[in-house]
Amino acid sequence: MKLSVLDQSVSLAGSDEDAAIRDTLELAPHCEALGYERFWLSEHHGLATIVGTAPEVLMAAVAARTRSIRIGSAGVMLPHYSALKVAEQFRVLEALAPGRIDLGVGRAPGSDMRTAVALNPNAHQAAERFPEPVRELQAWTEGKPLGGIVAHPRVVRGYERAPEVWILGSSDYGARLAAHFGLPYAFAYFFTDGQGVEQALGLYRSLYQPSERHPEPQATICVWALAADSSAAARHHALSRERWRLDRARGHFGPLLAPDRIAEQGFSPEERPLLEASQRRALVGSGAEVASQLRALAAALQLDELVINTWAHDPAVRRHSYALLARELGLAAKVHTQ
Repeated sequence: MKLSVLDQSVSLAGSDEDAAIRDTLELAPHCEALGYERFWLSEHHGLATIVGTAPEVLMAAVAARTRSIRIGSAGVMLPHYSALKVAEQFRVLEALAPGRIDLGVGRAPGSDMRTAVALNPNAHQAAERFPEPVRELQAWTEGKPLGGIVAHPRVVRGYERAPEVWILGSSDYGARLAAHFGLPYAFAYFFTDGQGVEQALGLYRSLYQPSERHPEPQATICVWALAADSSAAARHHALSRERWRLDRARGHFGPLLAPDRIAEQGFSPEERPLLEASQRRALVGSGAEVASQLRALAAALQLDELVINTWAHDPAVRRHSYALLARELGLAAKVHTQ
């Protein structure tokens, strides 16, 4: 089974926001060396928690620091932008990292609606016509003419490869769209704790219309997971995200808090049932325990690749989690020589 990474450049309490960007850039070559397949970057706006607002910019920086891992957006929130401009950006990225670029696109705003309107005053209408820019993007990333336009910036002229377009989603809509266009599909399992994943993947596979580049359906899911040397240590470090999720339910989106502080403050009686329910569903434990859960999940959903998203207040804890899962799931470490 292949493993990939989704990174969100999460801000940490007690640390500057630019540290989150630097941590992303350090994590990418670390995961490449461990044998991960892809390193995807998210796009969020107006959130104090997630610093990553421009995946295409971060992708260029990651490309300069890596040599073999695929690099992608998970995703570009396409209703905010011109499909032609996105195609041009990603064809330039493809020239910087030939054969390594994934262009994941989503329909959601990735922000509150006020911020979405600031990005694009016609955001709602753009989301309603989402299939049209996807069709445009599919043509222009491959250098094919559409409406008399060819997205073929000078820097990539003559280069035959093209970014690989993915559809991202957490509902049936994205699954149906990906199937219609014959594109790979990634389900955001961590958004909903897996609710709706079986139906979405079933629809995607049953409705899939083969395309020239993708004659067979290609699907994955993105899960949140954290592994440590012991179950107790993993549960302790996971408190940072659990506290954030409880705060999010009240409309508070702050930086990730340290688990020691959370353990000291504790949880209210009203929060306890919600916390315990969340912990029962979580992919958190020792490396062996989480790896076993991931294998079972992949087998149940007939997947040969999973994308892992991990938050921890200490960047070293996050890197160690990825290392433990790589070892337990038998990823082939890569040693680059000059």
